[in-house]
Amino acid sequence: MLMKIPRLIIAAPMSGSGKTTLTTGLIAALVAQGLRVAPFKVGPDYIDPTYHALAAKRPCHNLDAWMLAPPQVQQLFARHAQGADLALIEGVMGLFDGFGDSEASGSTAHLARLLQTPVLLVLDIRAMAQTAAALVKGLSTFDSNVKIAGIVLNRAGSLRHAQIIKEAIENNVGLPVVGHLLRDDNLHLPERHLGLIPTLEAGNWADWLAQITAKITSQLDLSKILELAKAASPLLVEPISWPTVGQALQKVVIAVARDAAFNFTYEDNLDLLRAAGAEIVFFSPLTSHALPQNTQLLYLSGGFPELYAAQLASNSELCQAIRTSWAAGLPIYAECGGLMYLTEQISDLQGQEYPMLGVLPGRSVMTKRLTMGYRVAQALQDSWLWQVGETVRGHEFHYSSWEDRPPNLPFAYELSRDGSQTCVEGGQIGQVFASYLHLHFLAYPALVQRMIRAAQNFQT
Repeated sequence: MLMKIPRLIIAAPMSGSGKTTLTTGLIAALVAQGLRVAPFKVGPDYIDPTYHALAAKRPCHNLDAWMLAPPQVQQLFARHAQGADLALIEGVMGLFDGFGDSEASGSTAHLARLLQTPVLLVLDIRAMAQTAAALVKGLSTFDSNVKIAGIVLNRAGSLRHAQIIKEAIENNVGLPVVGHLLRDDNLHLPERHLGLIPTLEAGNWADWLAQITAKITSQLDLSKILELAKAASPLLVEPISWPTVGQALQKVVIAVARDAAFNFTYEDNLDLLRAAGAEIVFFSPLTSHALPQNTQLLYLSGGFPELYAAQLASNSELCQAIRTSWAAGLPIYAECGGLMYLTEQISDLQGQEYPMLGVLPGRSVMTKRLTMGYRVAQALQDSWLWQVGETVRGHEFHYSSWEDRPPNLPFAYELSRDGSQTCVEGGQIGQVFASYLHLHFLAYPALVQRMIRAAQNFQT
């Protein structure tokens, strides 16, 4: 089908340029004008989408052109943009930064080509003058299939500073500068070891959003930005339909952890499970005293359990309820932070130790070394989730390690890193499958069928 949807990708030459702030404020400013904005995020990010969802008042969906096949990315975009007045997509890292291969797989530029979407470039001009024009010219001519349509100047030192660069870009490159934001530390988003702080945690998010929305509205040419979005060419995509992943004979209850400690979950994973016959019921490991009624499968996603370890440990009633259900054979799927929660204890950077569920032997130890990147995973064991030898693409992003695990505990995956380096990772014990690897279920839809089947087989 031919889809005509106004759309823009917000990109930058490098990380830290202000993409998330600009995208969030732009979404909110357009929503305030009565427009329906479909928000998206390039790549395997869980935190930035919480800002976009807050501004758009609807879920933000990830578009990952490395983990998923091109037709799948196009289909996801078409599915979630349908009915919107326009789509805004925040890029990842620098415009051409991706997996590291010749195609820059998974990069913002890769997605711009795939979705034939013009780019709105955010340029941090704190330490630049006319050189900014040279940078824009280089980016705009680097790949003829990636169209930079307009520029936003960020962190300008003064109106005069912004005007100098605006004239340099428009006179020498011929691209429109659609506005600027003056340097303002009040707009800086708080960060910590895994990036920004998700909006699911306590914070003055409403005040911050109101400030950035007001500045975007007054300092950017929203009419021009809409004009650039409307100039996007029609997109030819496959018919809009959800992939067939099998239908359950009856609804099964899948309990999904969602609170300040656990919130790294792709919205599409939940949508796929619902489409296959699951009733998704959220609960909080921080405050809930029991699992949702009739839970047939437990989904523990990633997050920040290390920051809430004391509160998790003190919720002894829920901890015992999970242990009891696990002993009764409840299937448990855990990623990253979920794996940490399942171990015997979490040890933070200060050496303080907190008891956890003890479903997995060993402990989770926080380190100062970041493990991050795309991985190709091969299943090492037959389980309710995998058949040995099956492979899937996923992503790692953590500062902890699983230590003191028994040598005879079966590993979950063999991971290929950077195209050649391999290691073994994760673990499988009975009905528990845990790994640091984050998966987008559309990369291997059979996982959804198997989760539904495992849930059906468990008798509550």
